[in-house]
Amino acid sequence: MEQRPHLILLPGLLCDRALWEPQVAGLSESCTPWVGDLTRDESVAVMAARVLAEVPAQRFALAGLSMGGYVAMEIMRQAPQRVTRLALLDTRATLDTPEETARRQEFMRLAQAERGFAPITTRLVPLLIHPARVKDEPLVRVIREMADRVGVEAYVRQQHAIMARPDFRSDLSRIECPTLILCGREDALTPLHMHEELVRAIRTARLAVIERCGHLSTLERPAEVNLALRDWLVGP
Repeated sequence: MEQRPHLILLPGLLCDRALWEPQVAGLSESCTPWVGDLTRDESVAVMAARVLAEVPAQRFALAGLSMGGYVAMEIMRQAPQRVTRLALLDTRATLDTPEETARRQEFMRLAQAERGFAPITTRLVPLLIHPARVKDEPLVRVIREMADRVGVEAYVRQQHAIMARPDFRSDLSRIECPTLILCGREDALTPLHMHEELVRAIRTARLAVIERCGHLSTLERPAEVNLALRDWLVGP
């Protein structure tokens, strides 16, 4: 009997396992999902090394969303031979603009001053999800609860890691495994053109665009994302 492939799922900033819960539930029949913890380290390189040390399989399919995508690209630098398939969701290879860095610094100051995330998530939610979903209370509650569980100290570590991350563009041409690039059509943080750049740079990549969807595609449009991931997992 053929063993089911392991699928490693890496969350984004201020996110935890709940970001991938629809995928864990929807894909478990065809793979063995495992969600990494990216809350403990202050650099993307160390996050990647920790995932590689803790993952319960020598070889695996790898999917990361947003910050999780940065860690996934770093894993491709550190141990490409261990990754059988790669999925990069709502992410990018480029660095932040000065304006984005300033916003991160402002949000860190605000989180430390307030000792909580209510002011930040109020400002972040319109950037994270499709405009039609900003008053979707169950969805917004998941986002707020993830932030509260991650906590201020881990959030600051993650922001420092993101701001110090490398520019991954020069590494993309070395990726050889089947690669899915997926984004929400209305992703305000990592727009479609950034994903088209990834597809042009990765020889084995194909693009999936999720309609009426923002940055947190796994939560906003889980059925469509699961379909794309299932095709990617079983594809050639």
